[in-house]
Amino acid sequence: MLKSLVVAGLLAGAVAVPASAQQREAWQAPTLSITRYDEDWSDLADAQKRNDHWTGPLKHIPLGSDSWMTTGIELRARSESYRNNLWGGTDAPDDSYLWLRALPYADLHIGGVRAFVQPILAYALGVSPAAGPIDQTRMDLLQGFGEVDLGPVAVRAGRQMLSLGTERLVGTHYGPNVPLAFDGARADFSIGRSKLSLLAVRPVQPGPDSFDDASSKTKALWGAYAALPELDIYYLGYRNRLARFGEVTGREVRHSVGLRSHGVRGDWHWNVEGVAQFGHFEGQRIAAWTLGTEIGRTFAALPFAPDATLRLNIVSGDGQVGDGRIGTFNALFPKGKYFGELSPVGPANIINLNPRISGTPGGGVSSSFGVNAYWRFSTADGIYDIPGNLIRGAGVSKARFVGTETEATIAWQATPEWELSTSLSAFAPGAFIRSTGPTKTTIMLGLESNFRF
Repeated sequence: MLKSLVVAGLLAGAVAVPASAQQREAWQAPTLSITRYDEDWSDLADAQKRNDHWTGPLKHIPLGSDSWMTTGIELRARSESYRNNLWGGTDAPDDSYLWLRALPYADLHIGGVRAFVQPILAYALGVSPAAGPIDQTRMDLLQGFGEVDLGPVAVRAGRQMLSLGTERLVGTHYGPNVPLAFDGARADFSIGRSKLSLLAVRPVQPGPDSFDDASSKTKALWGAYAALPELDIYYLGYRNRLARFGEVTGREVRHSVGLRSHGVRGDWHWNVEGVAQFGHFEGQRIAAWTLGTEIGRTFAALPFAPDATLRLNIVSGDGQVGDGRIGTFNALFPKGKYFGELSPVGPANIINLNPRISGTPGGGVSSSFGVNAYWRFSTADGIYDIPGNLIRGAGVSKARFVGTETEATIAWQATPEWELSTSLSAFAPGAFIRSTGPTKTTIMLGLESNFRF
């Protein structure tokens, strides 16, 4: 643990910007994204704007008439320390490790043609019993694609991260050390404030060595995603030739149809999303669904401008083994830390209630405190992790209550480029966990230094 703290601190100090840059409070950079390719730095073609901040000359490098390049980087050090991981049921329940990653990128624009390249250097120290594909990929290509802008439509082909909506089904896995990318093609049609995206891709499977990440040979994703003002409508198709349910391995074809309503009205905000799934797996019919709701209110007039939010997620599970019907929801490629910083339970056969309050004390500091309560949707089905692996089978237990998780986070935006954050989480097991295996309370401490421009 001490080693992790020291290394994280050294990295944070090494990337801190000069004091003169920290004092330029008037300069506001465009909002940085996780995927990086959707940031618009074209306004820095104005030399006066470009010279207003030390990063300006790196965000817009003129190369000639109608040609320019953007560069940037992320340097992240994250330490996670577990006590009784998975309630004491893993090979190394008391684990402490350090994730290190660097994500430089270059974005070249020549008229309506674009080339985007982002390598990844991702290493893990101290993971027990061994580092997995979310921990370490060494040096490889995270993103690399070409794009042609034809006005109302932009066509892109190559390797790219995808972030659709709130990442319930397709996300970047940004929280773990190795983000998720896809190989394939995407076309974006823009009409006013609306955008329709068509995609046909395969997920990238990270390898243990450098330059060995490759497209999955068993999984494929295709579909259409329409993002309208305050409303998303989408269809996603998924195929996995080596899917596994229970003791059976075979070909899964699953179709997801979703509708999402989201927006802000005064002090209120909401995000409600429903998904229905159908398809087949080795002669069995798939019929699954999920409903996620989030309603919150900001109290801007109160000290720290607190925001109170209530989330309720209901995710279907399998109702009866051997009835020819699979009711377990498949979240496909969801965000990496689904319900919080500590997320041992994933979005399958689960009911989740999450009240949370956050605030901004000032000085670049933000904080939050939340509680997650979990129940099984179906007592005939077990509980799963975020990738969809079964972590506790149903057995003979009829208990529904999985447990309660409390979590506190605090972050400090020290400069426009550098953020320090920490989280403390505890998951107390409920009746279902107590009746099916180890029952210790899981505790996780997360520490992170993230420098991005």
